Amino acid sequence: MITSSVFAGKRYAVLGLARSGAAAAEALLASGAEVIAWDRQDIARAPFEGRCRMVDPLELGLTGFSGVVVSPGVPLNTHPIGPHTWHYGLPVIGDIELFACARADLPAHRVVGITGTNGKSTTTALTHHILTQAGVPSVMGGNIGDPIMAQEPLPEGGVYVLELSSFQIDLTFTLSCDIAALTNITPDHLDRYADFETYAASKERLFQMQASGTALICDEDAHTRAIADRLNAVGKSLVRVKTADLAAAGLATGRSPALAGPHNAQNAAVAVAICRQLGLPGDVIAQGLASYPGLPHRMERVCDAKGVTYINDSKATNAASAAPALAAFPPDPAINAGAPRIHWICGGLPKEDGLGACGDHLGNVAAAYTVGEAGPMFADLLVGAVQVERCELISEAVRRAVAAAREGDVVLLSPACASYDQFRDYEKRGTHFRQMVGAMTGCDTGPDGRSILP
Repeated sequence: MITSSVFAGKRYAVLGLARSGAAAAEALLASGAEVIAWDRQDIARAPFEGRCRMVDPLELGLTGFSGVVVSPGVPLNTHPIGPHTWHYGLPVIGDIELFACARADLPAHRVVGITGTNGKSTTTALTHHILTQAGVPSVMGGNIGDPIMAQEPLPEGGVYVLELSSFQIDLTFTLSCDIAALTNITPDHLDRYADFETYAASKERLFQMQASGTALICDEDAHTRAIADRLNAVGKSLVRVKTADLAAAGLATGRSPALAGPHNAQNAAVAVAICRQLGLPGDVIAQGLASYPGLPHRMERVCDAKGVTYINDSKATNAASAAPALAAFPPDPAINAGAPRIHWICGGLPKEDGLGACGDHLGNVAAAYTVGEAGPMFADLLVGAVQVERCELISEAVRRAVAAAREGDVVLLSPACASYDQFRDYEKRGTHFRQMVGAMTGCDTGPDGRSILP
């Protein structure tokens, strides 16, 4: 657990006691802070009963408090905790801001912050993997892995690698990253922001918080280029990254199969640039790229059955994230005479109208199996372009895809939608897919449906 004397004797309210909130409350208590905590769920409150006051901060006067800690999932654009807290002149913060405040008490270290609409999880995990393989003490946290405040402090010379969503950046004010990286920006989370420009500005705040350090931006879309140009204009230490940098460094080949596809080439380019800034030699970076095991639910190979490959890409919750998965499996003249070979399971809770960038890769799709709330919309858009199977449920989509796929084909769950119409989160959706694949193919995917393939 990360603790700090900076919290001692101060008073904080913590709203929400799920993973990050519970870790924040525990760290504050261990640091000598007074904590007033609340969660609607009895089971979440239970570990804190008798250890701190259990009161909804909306029912409290907040004079004398140092801040209110909330989960990134709390929508500040609609939730009353924002106006209530701001009325007292206090910040609404998250666990990343607590980490930023605690840094002065940690052994000498560096912080890498990685944001972007798509690819930030893979880029974070890959950077952490390369560092670990190189023998550099490292942990990853933020929007991935265990909550950062729950993790043990690194020894001197360690690197904290943080995946940072826009929601987490909104709750952070003093995190000065030694390296702040941006993968890309495409429309997302527009239910939480007034418009796309406001969402993009949230990402840009990661660089504005840097007192020093390097901004590292993959400037392959208009919004990332604009951010890079603005930072360059004010004399910021800036590294511009291109996917083509991999080839220039001799790293375009030899990557792990978990890094297949053009989107993962971009992720790898950013991770390589980060590791170079951290001083790692090229041969060590290449070894890390080759040995990267991949993330659950992100281009995760579940199994191969009767020559058909099953891929769980449940984390592709928007069209821009799903499109590279479709691009990763083009027709191959050596397989079924070059016929399209993707059996695409798509749909869920839509974030946008239309197919977006997925429409550019329909020539790779043998059939689409539409599910969830967006299923009818996707089916109507795809009819005439590819064979369409209206399924509603993922279990039915898997059943039909297993029956239709031929040797050399790929059954791909890459929904291009959020999961909340049928599942708690994308992880539950991906696990369900893995379980259905295991049940219908006979593959041994483990007791929870998790692939046991190397």
